[in-house]
Amino acid sequence: MSKEKMGVLIHGAGWVSSQHIGAFQNNPHTEVVAISSRSLSSCQKRAEEAGIEGIEFYTNYEQALRHEGVDIVSVCTPQHLHAENAIAAAEAGKHIVIEKPIAISLDEMKAMRRAVQSANVKTVVSFVLRWNPLFETIKAMVADNTVGDIYFVEADYQHDISSWWTGYEAARKKSTGISAFLTGGCHAVDTLRWFAGKGQYEPADAVEVFAYSGGYRKGLDEEYDYFNHTWKKAPPLEYDDFEICLVKFANGVLGKVSVNYGCVMPYMFPIEIFGNRGTIKDNRVWSHKYPGQKGWVEIPTILPDSADVSHHPFQGQMDHFVECILSDQESHCNLEDAIKTHEIVFAVLQSCEAKEPIQLPLISG
Repeated sequence: MSKEKMGVLIHGAGWVSSQHIGAFQNNPHTEVVAISSRSLSSCQKRAEEAGIEGIEFYTNYEQALRHEGVDIVSVCTPQHLHAENAIAAAEAGKHIVIEKPIAISLDEMKAMRRAVQSANVKTVVSFVLRWNPLFETIKAMVADNTVGDIYFVEADYQHDISSWWTGYEAARKKSTGISAFLTGGCHAVDTLRWFAGKGQYEPADAVEVFAYSGGYRKGLDEEYDYFNHTWKKAPPLEYDDFEICLVKFANGVLGKVSVNYGCVMPYMFPIEIFGNRGTIKDNRVWSHKYPGQKGWVEIPTILPDSADVSHHPFQGQMDHFVECILSDQESHCNLEDAIKTHEIVFAVLQSCEAKEPIQLPLISG
């Protein structure tokens, strides 16, 4: 490894790891020096796909963490392993990229916070849509007063998570998947926080959550296959496929967010932002800044309208994280901020069980 570059260990060789590898290979300050996974062949496959030669492969994570020259660990394992893997990386003194969700319990998040604070390492969580071109444009417009003072934000994750996904077997189980919001809908929860904040790099903090859950897929051994427009037999979800909640933010903004695994349709991620001087609906804008406006102004950019990880802006995320490390700055999407997004997810579960509003934060700072 060149001493001029930071070495990256990719831990987990599944679907998303290919994008982490590509992003770090494209950054001039980093290079992938090792890949670890339960399967040696999976490591080799990822390296071959990326055209990487001369790196080490590990099936033992502890050994991989001791690989000479590793500065950054990218955690790409199944979600129920994220906390354990991130804590080990922190204890080894490595900066960490953590795939979402970061953990499957509040106790895991507390332990992660302690480990990262003790090690004083940098973190970034893959709420990668913050680097989507539409999101970047909207955030800049909000900061520039295009819609004035925001009073309501809405985001929805509509995606029939099912057996087409390689991670479905773990994700569908209550013990490891936990809930629809945690497994996939946390992207929409983070979007709600991101756009409820006024500043260009400022998310909003939630203070109260009220939620319902329902749908139809829980326990059903049949699923919709939108690739072939048909229904087929498949292992059932062990939790509700639909969750919806209202969120009150500390800055006065109200929000609504839902996750829908039962939708009979292709993936969609609709966004609505209402302010006292304008409105944004996906890539369409109505604003006081456009006097005489007779129709929606449409932003010609990339929308979050695909579930394929190759469509996601991992390059922007990794470039941002590398710059944070080099400049000794914290990311706006670090572990501490991601905990606030995940607290909403866990508050939804508590609200559905208690049938009453839940106050946040759930864990102390």
